[in-house]
Amino acid sequence: MGRGKLRIYLGAAPGVGKTYAMLSEAHRRTERGTDCVVAFVEHHARPRTEVMLHGLEQLPRCEIEYRDTVFTEMDLDAALQRRPSVALVDELAHTNVPGSRNAKRWQDVEELLAAGIDVISTVNIQHLESLGDVVESITGVRQRETVPDEVVRRADQIELVDMSPQALRRRMAHGNIYKPDKVDAALSNYFRPGNLTALRELALLWVADRVDEYLQEYRTEHRVSTIWGSRERIVVGLTGGPEGRTLIRRAVRLAEKGAGGEVLAVYIARSDGLTSASPKELAVQRTLVEDLGGSFHHVIGDDVPSSLLDFARGVNATQIVLGVSRRRSWQTVFGPGVSATVARESGPDLDVHIVTHGEAGQGRGLPIPRGARLGRWRLLWGWLVGIAGPALLTLFLNGVAPDVGLANDVLLFLSLTVAAALLGGLVPALASAGVGSLLLNYYFTPPIHQLTIADPRNLVALVIFIGVAISVASVVDLAARRTHQAARLRAESETLSFLAGSVLRGETTVEALLERVRETFSMDSVALLEREKDVDPWTCAGSVGREPVARPEHADVDMPIGDHMALALSGRVLPAEDRRVLGAFAAQAVVVLDRQRLVDEAEVARKLAEGNKIRTSLLAAVSHDLRTPLAAIKAAVTSLRSDDVEWSEEDQAELLEGIEAGTDRLDNLVGNLLDMSRLETATVTPVIRESDLDEVVPMALVGVPDASVELDIPETLPMVAVDRGLLERAVANIVENAVRYSPDDAQVLVSASAIADRVEVRVVDRGPGVPDDAKERIFAAFQRYGDAPGGNGVGLGLAVARGFAEAMGGTLTAEDTPGGGMTMVLSLRLATGHTPSRPELSATTTS
Repeated sequence: MGRGKLRIYLGAAPGVGKTYAMLSEAHRRTERGTDCVVAFVEHHARPRTEVMLHGLEQLPRCEIEYRDTVFTEMDLDAALQRRPSVALVDELAHTNVPGSRNAKRWQDVEELLAAGIDVISTVNIQHLESLGDVVESITGVRQRETVPDEVVRRADQIELVDMSPQALRRRMAHGNIYKPDKVDAALSNYFRPGNLTALRELALLWVADRVDEYLQEYRTEHRVSTIWGSRERIVVGLTGGPEGRTLIRRAVRLAEKGAGGEVLAVYIARSDGLTSASPKELAVQRTLVEDLGGSFHHVIGDDVPSSLLDFARGVNATQIVLGVSRRRSWQTVFGPGVSATVARESGPDLDVHIVTHGEAGQGRGLPIPRGARLGRWRLLWGWLVGIAGPALLTLFLNGVAPDVGLANDVLLFLSLTVAAALLGGLVPALASAGVGSLLLNYYFTPPIHQLTIADPRNLVALVIFIGVAISVASVVDLAARRTHQAARLRAESETLSFLAGSVLRGETTVEALLERVRETFSMDSVALLEREKDVDPWTCAGSVGREPVARPEHADVDMPIGDHMALALSGRVLPAEDRRVLGAFAAQAVVVLDRQRLVDEAEVARKLAEGNKIRTSLLAAVSHDLRTPLAAIKAAVTSLRSDDVEWSEEDQAELLEGIEAGTDRLDNLVGNLLDMSRLETATVTPVIRESDLDEVVPMALVGVPDASVELDIPETLPMVAVDRGLLERAVANIVENAVRYSPDDAQVLVSASAIADRVEVRVVDRGPGVPDDAKERIFAAFQRYGDAPGGNGVGLGLAVARGFAEAMGGTLTAEDTPGGGMTMVLSLRLATGHTPSRPELSATTTS
C-alpha cells in the first residue's frame, strides 16, 4: 500500500475562498466517480460554503469534553475505517482539543496519508511556522496555530487561492466572511489594505519558491542544460579580493529591479590548490551577501571560467556579474582572463556584466602555476643556480677552458638549466635558459662580444638549446608537481581511510575527531559550531585547542556543514587543496555528533525504561505484597475490637502475635523499598569506618529465629572498612533470604574468613539452589526465583544487599553449595593496616 497524495489550497488571507475551492474540487471528483468524503470541513456559517457541502458524504465528528464544554473534532478512526479514496480535511494548522489522539490536525492528516488515503486540505499563509514573526510584525496579531513549512512543502500539489485586497474587503463588507457585527472591526484592523497586500506578497513569494523547486527537479530529471529565464537569478563571481563587495552590491541592485530576483555569490577554488584567496575576505563577503538576502556557494574547479558557467547554468541563472580583471595590461599575454573568457563563452541566453572597481589593473601576480610546493630554500637555490650559475660558468669557461667548443658549452649551460628545474621548478629554469642563451650568444658564439650570430649553424644550436631547456624544465616541473600531487593524494587516502575505519568501528568521539583535524592541518584550535535557525546565535558542540572561536566568521578557515553547522579552524590560512579532506572531516564530525547524541538519548531511554519497569513492579508490590500484611493486621485488629465474640487469652495472644508478625513484615518490605529508591537515585553515602564483624553480624540476625541460623565468626578476624548500618542491613537481607528458602530441618550457616586483602562472609543454605544462568538475575530489583512462595516479599532483598555491598567497595556473588543449596559470598575490604599474616579459614566447613 503506497502513501496517499496531499493537495493543499493555500490561502493568501482568510476569506479568499480556499474552502470553497476545495469543495468545488470534491464535487468535480465525485462526478468523475471518485470515492470522496468530507472528513472535516468548517463552513463558519457562510451560506455559499455551506451549500457546497450538499451532495457530499460527511463523516460524523467525535465529541470531546474539555473544561465542562463539549467540542467536536474530526473522527480520525472513523476516517481510517471508512478508507475513502479522497478525504477532505479543512484547516490543516488547527490545534486539536486536549484529549485528542494527536495535538495537531496536520498530524491526523499524516496518519491518513500513511494509510494510503489521498487528502485535500486548506491552510492560510499566515499559519506557516516560518512566517509567524513576519506576519506578527505586519498585522500585529500573533498566530497561535501554525503548521511546519516542511509539511506543506511535501504536498504533491499546492494551489494558491488569491484575491485582490479590494475584492476581499468588498466580500467582507457584503457579509460573506464574518457576521455584520464584526465587519467594521475586521476592516479597520486585520483586513486593512496594507495588511492584505503584504500577506498576498508573502503567499506569492512562498509559492514561487515552491514552483522553483518543481522547476529545478524537472530540469534535473530531464537533463535540461539551457537556461530558462523564468526568474532573474544573478550569479556573482568572487575571487577573494576586496572588489567582491562592490560586485555583490551591484548584483543586489540589479536583482531589486526585477520582482523576485535572487543573488548567488560563488567562489571557484581550484582543486589543486593553485588559487590563493583571503579566507577572511571571503568570510566578510559571505556575511555581506547573506545579509543582503543572497546565498554564498563554494565550488571546486580547475577551469575557473568553465566552472563558473556550469554553476550558472546549473542554477538556471540569467545574469553573471564579474569584475574587471586586476591583472596589468602586459599580463594579458598569458591569456584573456576569466572575465573575457566567460563573456565570450556565455552564449546568447546568459548576460554577463563586467563591473569596474578600484582594484582594476592593480596587478595580482603572474598566472604561472605554483603547484610544485618545493619550499622556500629549494626555490632560493633554484634561482641561484639558474641566474648565478650561468654567470659563474661563463667566467670558468673563459678563464680556464676557453677552447672546449660551442657544443660542449651548450651542454654545460643546459645542465645548469636542468639543475635549476630540479631545484626550483619551472620559473627558475626558464630564467636560466634565458640568461644562458644570452651568455652563449655574447661570449661563445662568433662574432664574440656581440649579440649577433654569423654562422647559421650556431643559430640552430642556440635555438635547439633554448627549446631543449624549456622542454626539460617543463618536464621536470611537471614531474615535481605530479610527485607532490601523488604525495598529497596518498596522504588524503590515508586520512580518508582513517575516517572510513572510524565510521565502521564507531570509535571516534567528537573531541577525538576534532583533535585529529587539528593535528592533520596543524591548527591552534578547532570548533564544531551549530545553531537551530539562521537568526539564532552559534553554540559550540565540541572544541579542542586553545581559545576556539565562537563564530565561523572569526575563524581562519570556515567549512560550512549544511545550513546550520560549521567547522571553524584557527591558526593559519588553509590552501584550497586541503579543503577537500577538511570537507570529509566536517561530514564525519556531523555523523559522530549525531551518533553521540543518539547514544545519549538511548541511554536516557534505557534509564527511563528501567524506571518504568521499577515503577510497574513497585505498583505490583504495593497492590499485592504490601496489602497482604495490611490485610492480616486489619483482620486481627477488627477481631479484637469485635463485641460479638469473647476471645480467650490464648486467642488474643495469637491475634496480637499475628499483628506483630504482620507489622514486622510490613516494616521489612517498606525498608527494602526505601533502600532501593535510595540506590536508584544514587543518594546512598556510606560512612566507612573500621569495624569488627563479630560485633556487626550478630546485630543483623536480630529477628531471625535462633534455631534457624548457625553463626561462626572468629574473633581473630582483622577489622574491615565498612558502613556498619549498610553492612547490617545487607547481611540481614541475605540471611532472611537464605532462611526463607532453606528446609525447616536445616540451619543456615553464617561464617567468615580472611583471604589476602579481603574478608569474606559466607551465608550457606541447603535450599533448592539456583541454576547458573539465573545466578545474576536473582540480584535484579523486583525479581524472585520461580519457586518462591507467593507473597514472600517483593524481590528487593538481594538487590538491596548487593547495592549496599558495592557502595562500600565490596561485592556480593552467588555460588553453589556442595551437596545442594546456595552460598552467598559477601566480600569486604580490610581496614587500613589490618592485613593478616596468613589466610584464615572458617572453623566449620560444609560438605
